[in-house]
Amino acid sequence: MTEKILVTGALGQIGSELTTALREIYGEKNVLATDIQEPEKANDSYYEVLNVMDAEQISEIVSKHEITIVYHLAAMLSATAEKFPKKGWDLNMDSLLTFLDLAKDKKIKQLYWPSSIAIFGNDTPKNNTEQNAHAIPATVYGISKRAGEFWCNYYHEKFGVDVRSIRYPGLISWKTRPGGGTTDYAVDIYYQALEEGKYECFLSENSALPMMYMDDAIRATIELMQADADKLTIRTSYNLSALSFTPKEIAEVIKKKMPEFEISYNPDFRQAIADSWPASIDDSVAQKDWNWKPEFDLEKMTEAMLKNLKVKLNK
Repeated sequence: MTEKILVTGALGQIGSELTTALREIYGEKNVLATDIQEPEKANDSYYEVLNVMDAEQISEIVSKHEITIVYHLAAMLSATAEKFPKKGWDLNMDSLLTFLDLAKDKKIKQLYWPSSIAIFGNDTPKNNTEQNAHAIPATVYGISKRAGEFWCNYYHEKFGVDVRSIRYPGLISWKTRPGGGTTDYAVDIYYQALEEGKYECFLSENSALPMMYMDDAIRATIELMQADADKLTIRTSYNLSALSFTPKEIAEVIKKKMPEFEISYNPDFRQAIADSWPASIDDSVAQKDWNWKPEFDLEKMTEAMLKNLKVKLNK
């Protein structure tokens, strides 16, 4: 049987690239992209506008397209959710429960839902943070993701729902502009390096955070969803790791390619968010359960980012 896949938040940073990757595997007609707004490409016939707060509309789309697998990516990210706490909580929580109920009722057979390093808080050990480390999140986004992890585990244990999740670190991609996350400086810095030759960072120079190049994140997501269910020991969300660096370190690597590049620092409210998160992540459980292994280090990622952005920005 051919899988019929639904992607929510398909115009976002992860969703846009995941949709493309899934279509390459399963065929364009078998992957329906959805988001709250009209698509940038008006000729995408496998796209529908979807408000994930509308449970009835979700149910109709799942039934109409005979959806079997859902990648539910629509969410309000960390920095934005701090400005609109209740709205962020409602969006991130209610929509997840709608899809978990569809899975419980056998309307879909598999659900992917992303979590985040934002579930960790100020009391979490900062270095090589373990899978089951103490976690009291310090942001609305982190609270919603931590609660969502428990809901996922509950639905798996109670109803046998095949729900899978990854705690994404900061994700870096040249294909989409930053979208309201605290780790987005590591995307914006490349754009500004090419467009302005300089960058004012909203985090301090020594704020180490876990990061990952988008190609690795997309591959990890699909590999987890294709993994043998019997081998998976985590139904909250898997720690995932690839890189860890500071704004100063990424700037130094960029300067190797662009010696004239300059960086300055003007920390804002996002500094407190970053300070509450781990500096590096232990993902040994993901390595053991589904053989996870990243391919990009900081040098390789920077080379790819600058090369692709030069073409994109006509530099």
